[in-house]
Amino acid sequence: MAIKKSNRFPQTEAIKQILKRCSSFGKKQGYDDVPKGHFVVYVGENRSRYIVPISWLTHPEFQNLLQRAEEEFGFNHDMGLTIPCEEVIFRSLTAMIR
Repeated sequence: MAIKKSNRFPQTEAIKQILKRCSSFGKKQGYDDVPKGHFVVYVGENRSRYIVPISWLTHPEFQNLLQRAEEEFGFNHDMGLTIPCEEVIFRSLTAMIR
């Protein structure tokens, strides 16, 4: 019986890649307003920009959003991290995380 090799990264490695992409995207776009320990995500149909703390990467609900983002958009692009949900839902979720 062959063992199926998963192409998914371990959680820690995925988080490192997300942070690397988010921080390099912000520098390319000239954003200087992102405080240390935070990163930018884009949410909703209008791609509204939100600055969120890195600590949220370990929260289970935020990880669900990241998983959906990976499935829908992937993480291998230069458009920044886009979260596939409505802004109202994102704001409700982030209010619970704080």
